[in-house]
Amino acid sequence: MKAENAISSMTGFARADGTDGGRRWTFELKSVNGRGLELRFRLPPGFDSIEGDLRKAAGEAFARGSVTISLNLESAAAETLLRINQAALDQAIAAVDHIRTRIDCDRPRAEGLLALRGVIEAGDDGVDESARAALGKALAESFRGALRALRTVREAEGRTIAAMLAAQIAEIEQLTGAARAHAGSSLAAIRQRICAQLSELLAGGGLPEERLAQEAALLAVKADIREEIDRLTAHIEAARSLLKAGGAVGRKLDFLAQEFNREANTLCSKAQDMSLKRIGLELKTVIDQFREQVQNIE
Repeated sequence: MKAENAISSMTGFARADGTDGGRRWTFELKSVNGRGLELRFRLPPGFDSIEGDLRKAAGEAFARGSVTISLNLESAAAETLLRINQAALDQAIAAVDHIRTRIDCDRPRAEGLLALRGVIEAGDDGVDESARAALGKALAESFRGALRALRTVREAEGRTIAAMLAAQIAEIEQLTGAARAHAGSSLAAIRQRICAQLSELLAGGGLPEERLAQEAALLAVKADIREEIDRLTAHIEAARSLLKAGGAVGRKLDFLAQEFNREANTLCSKAQDMSLKRIGLELKTVIDQFREQVQNIE
């Protein structure tokens, strides 16, 4: 179900309605940002057994995002029978009694015990196994429809975010080019500054040639931003390749955003005049905006 060639966001909402005989249901899916794929199910009592299949289908549909999945199911009056799983209830009560021997606490209310998963199950409502199987199949198909709807919503937002990222990458490229073309970053300008700074050192007198060579090398490294510019250019190409490839590239883009920021910081620290430093600060601003949008990408 995953569209590997599409950039997808991690936020969205979708629902799917269905019917089977006297039953009606609605699946609601709400998705927000997440570090990985986190699925939270809210199923009616007696339907915990279908969670495994639903979880598998959701895992095949999405790679990242925190998704809350709710199933609201209504049945005909004759089909609403529930029963208490006595074994599960006994285990819950035994656990409570054990805890009360360790700490002083109130006994739980009945509704609290009944709300525990597995304590209440669907009773024998006279529906045969073939009808139950048909209901399970219908629910699964309806859920897959909800997943497709959520995927469509997330991809639509993803296209908007991808366009914003492409524009930000273009701006990063423009600022990188401005830094490369800056007069103060040219070899001639660097050489001129080093000569001036060495003249100041020599004016003090008494410095050995080895020390002068070390100082000259240090000044040259500090002033030369060509490596940072080259790495920024490589990161720009990598970011564009990821956007073109699509799929679940959010983590990779986030890593590139960190690399962008590292090079921009170094460029600012090496800048020898305010005009180049200003370019570096503008670059950092755009990179921060880029990374903020990347956080929304699957």
